[in-house]
Amino acid sequence: MVSFHLLEDAPPADVGFVATGATLEECFRAAADATLEVMLGNPDALLLRERRALHIESDSVELALLKLLEELIYYKDAEGLFLRVTQVNAVHDSDRWVVDAVAEGEAIDPTRHHLSGDVKAVTMHRLRVVHIDDGWQATVVLDI
Repeated sequence: MVSFHLLEDAPPADVGFVATGATLEECFRAAADATLEVMLGNPDALLLRERRALHIESDSVELALLKLLEELIYYKDAEGLFLRVTQVNAVHDSDRWVVDAVAEGEAIDPTRHHLSGDVKAVTMHRLRVVHIDDGWQATVVLDI
């Protein structure tokens, strides 16, 4: 099951969360869902009208997640799109993490979308992705 919960002890100008999943891919999707929910108060209103393919390469699993979430913020800011990550494939290839994902969504529509927080960046503060007994867990703090 993909899930997340907000951190109560994040710095005042930040929002933090812990995302979990049975697989690394589910954990990344849960982190993307949490990021979307910080930006959009009614994420269920998001229609999947547009699609973007995302490709990320990184030296660490934490930086791979950071870059994935930064892509969602980029599309919000540069193209006015709210996107939900619908597919993720993460592979550790020798010394690199390679993540291919599909994100789907639509143009921001203030008449239907309840804007809740303007996420500016994913911070390195407390950023962590770990394998746990029943799957994976990511801790993320967003700058708002």
